[in-house]
Amino acid sequence: MDVMTDVLVIGSGIAALQASRFLGQHFQVQIITKSSVKMSSSYRAQGGIAAVTSQKDHPNFHIADTLTAGEYHHERRNVEILIENGTEIMRDFLTGGLEIDRQADGSPALGLEGAHSHHRILHAGGDCTGQVLIDYLLEQLTSNIVVNCNEMAYELLLNTDGDCIGVLTKGAKGMKRYLAHHVILATGGAGALYSCTSNFATNTGDGIALAYRAGATISDMEFMQFHPSLLWCEGQAKGLVSEAVRGAGGIFVDEHRHPIMKGIHEQLDLAPRHITAHALFNKRAARQKTYIDISSIVHFEEKFPTIAQLCSDNNVNLQDGLIPVAPGSHFLMGGVIADDMGRTSIPNLYAIGEVACTGVHGTNRLASNSLLEGITFGQRMAQYVIQTGCKQNNFFIADKTYKQIMPSLFTKNQLQQTMMHTLGIVRNPIDMQQLVQQLPSMQTLLHVDLDGLNLPELELYMMHTVATLMAHAAITRTETRGAHIRTDKLQNDKQWVNRWIIFQQGQMKVRNSLYEYHQARGNAQAIL
Repeated sequence: MDVMTDVLVIGSGIAALQASRFLGQHFQVQIITKSSVKMSSSYRAQGGIAAVTSQKDHPNFHIADTLTAGEYHHERRNVEILIENGTEIMRDFLTGGLEIDRQADGSPALGLEGAHSHHRILHAGGDCTGQVLIDYLLEQLTSNIVVNCNEMAYELLLNTDGDCIGVLTKGAKGMKRYLAHHVILATGGAGALYSCTSNFATNTGDGIALAYRAGATISDMEFMQFHPSLLWCEGQAKGLVSEAVRGAGGIFVDEHRHPIMKGIHEQLDLAPRHITAHALFNKRAARQKTYIDISSIVHFEEKFPTIAQLCSDNNVNLQDGLIPVAPGSHFLMGGVIADDMGRTSIPNLYAIGEVACTGVHGTNRLASNSLLEGITFGQRMAQYVIQTGCKQNNFFIADKTYKQIMPSLFTKNQLQQTMMHTLGIVRNPIDMQQLVQQLPSMQTLLHVDLDGLNLPELELYMMHTVATLMAHAAITRTETRGAHIRTDKLQNDKQWVNRWIIFQQGQMKVRNSLYEYHQARGNAQAIL
C-alpha cells in the first residue's frame, strides 16, 4: 500500500507534535508511531520544562548550567538557541493557555532540579508535565494531520539524487510505503537497550538505526545518561522517580538512612546526574540498598500524584518515608547529527528531539532540558520546512540490493543485560572489547535484507545496530567524561576535548567539530 503526503513525521513525542502543529497549517502530514501517541518518553516526563521565566533568573545562567552539566562538549550556538528561543516559546505557551502549576498569587511555581543554579522548572499537574503538554499539543492538530499507530518504520527511501523521499513500514495491516517531500525523524532515544531503564520498551533507537542505514552521519553514541532514581522493586525498574522529588527536599540514603551524597558533591542530592548515579551505583555494588528519603516533604501524594500511584501499584508504603531506587538508562545525548533547523546530512531528512545530536546536551544533559529541546527544535525545523515548501520532483527510488542475511544476534534480554553490564555507568575496556567482538560489524549491518523479517526481528536488528555504534564509540573514547566512568581512565583527557566520534557508511572517524559543511547543489548546505 502506498501513501503519498507532503510531510512525513516518524514518531509522536513532543518534538513530533510540536512540529506537526505548525506543519499542519500548510501541508498534508502523516505521522507514523511505533505504538500509540501516548507511549513516548515525552508523555511519561515527570520533571518539567526548564525555562527562564523569573526576573531573578537569566538566559545566561541557564546556558552556563547547561554547559557545566555537559562538560562543555557542546555546539555553543545551538545551546544559546535552545535556551533563548525555548524561553520565548514557553512564554507563548503560557499566554496560549497551557495550564501549569502556579503559586497562590498566580505566578509560576518554579522547581529546582540537579545542576540548576536557579528555580526555573515549570511543572503541570504536579509530576504530569509530559501528559499535560502532549494533550495540549494534540488538541491543536488540524484535520489534515493523519496519525498512523502501531507501525514500525524500518527502511528510509532515497531517490536517485540521494534525497530522502519516504519510508517503508510494517504493522498490523502489513507493509506500507510512504512517499513525501520531507521526512522527519522524531523517534526518541534508545534507553530500552538496557535492562534497567526509565524508557518504554519501544525506545530501541530505531530512528538512529534507520538514519545510519540510509547513510546519515551519527555522533556522541557513547554518551548515555543514567538517571539515579528509578523505582526499584522485586529486582526490576518500575518507573521513574523524578528529580523534582529531590528538588522538593528528598535525599538519597542507604538502608541505614545515612545520607549518600554528603561529602561527595557540594550540591549534594542535586548534583549533576552522572555524579548522583555513580554514587548510587557504588552503594549498590557494595550490596547496599538505596532509597530516597521523602519524610521531609509535606503532602507528598498531592505534589507527586504520578509517583505516589506508581509506588502504590508496586506496594511501596510511602508512610515509611522511603522510596527504593536504583540508577538506570534514561536519555541518549547522541544520535543523528542535525543542525539548528533539524537538517541532517541527507537532503530532505530531518531529525529532532532525542533522536538528534545537535550538541545541546554535551556529555550529560541538564535536567528538564529535553522537553525544551523538543518544542524548540521541533518549531524551528517546521518553520524551515514551511519556508522551503514542497519542491521534490524526483520520486524515483534508488535501486538498492541487500544480500546479507541476518547475522547471529543476542536475544533481546541477553543484549539488554549485556549493555547494562558493559556500557553502564562504569565501563571496563576488556568487557567493551569483548562486546565489540560479539556484536555484528558496522559494515555487515548495513547490508542486511530486512524485507522478510517480522516485527520482533526488525526491532532486534535496530537494537543491535545502535548497540554496535555505542560500543565502538565507547571503547574509542579512552577517557572518563560526562555520563560514564572508565575504570582504566578515571579522569578527563585533554586530548579528547572537543573531539567528536562520527559514524557514516560503516566507517568511524574522530574529528574536531560536530559539523562539517560543504556546498551541495547550489546554495544548500549539507552536514557531513
